[in-house]
Amino acid sequence: MGGDAVTNSESGNGSGGTVDGSAAVRIILVGTTHPGNIGASARAMKAMGLQQLILVSPKTFPAAEATAMASGADDILITARVTPSLESAIEGSTLVFGTTARARHLQWPTLSPAAAAEAVRIAVATGPVAIVFGREQSGLSNAELDLCQRAIRIPTVPDFNSLNLAQAVQICVYEVHKALQTAPRADFDGSAQRDRAATAFELDKLHRHFVDTMAAVGYFDRASPKLLERRIRRLLHASNLRLSEAQILRGFLTAITHKLELAGNASTTD
Repeated sequence: MGGDAVTNSESGNGSGGTVDGSAAVRIILVGTTHPGNIGASARAMKAMGLQQLILVSPKTFPAAEATAMASGADDILITARVTPSLESAIEGSTLVFGTTARARHLQWPTLSPAAAAEAVRIAVATGPVAIVFGREQSGLSNAELDLCQRAIRIPTVPDFNSLNLAQAVQICVYEVHKALQTAPRADFDGSAQRDRAATAFELDKLHRHFVDTMAAVGYFDRASPKLLERRIRRLLHASNLRLSEAQILRGFLTAITHKLELAGNASTTD
């Protein structure tokens, strides 16, 4: 079905260009098996004014099938960045969403595409935002979802929740496009950078610092971690920490480590 039959080219600013804030949105596809899904996702992105596509270890790319399914969104494919890991793909992102179709053992902050889009609208004022999509058959692993601060679940009927990857991308980028269209220009003037939200990378460093310090004081047993590491990560991701707040916590943890080192040195000299 041709896209022109179902789209309204008069929506938005009417210039054919991107909406303010859209350049800060990153769409990340992890381990995509079928190159056609990459192309169809690029087409969905371009129709909604999004430009940044990042591919984590795709099975086949570039590929003629991806170009064919992009149907004119070749520029998105040409500028797509390929990375070996999700960690490198999300580096620098202020907020990271991971999509999931199933319930997880550990409860995670989960939003509908529309609610997530509103969060994207707010977050792009402070820096890049990433939306991560998993593999066609298995989605994101628990370890990959742990790197995301929020989860997105697309509501479906209970007995059939199967969506094609590109369809899921289309639903999410459409909601993001709608939300960004309603954002006042002041949201993107950079004023929020004065005390911006901590990025996913900065929260990951804080998480590692917490775990290392808890291990140092005997609170955390690396040989039997259970769910503690994941619960600490979830706590940090749900807290909406500002950079200054993350720095306070890291300073406190550093002070604990320093005290432990002084105590250790004192006992050695006694």
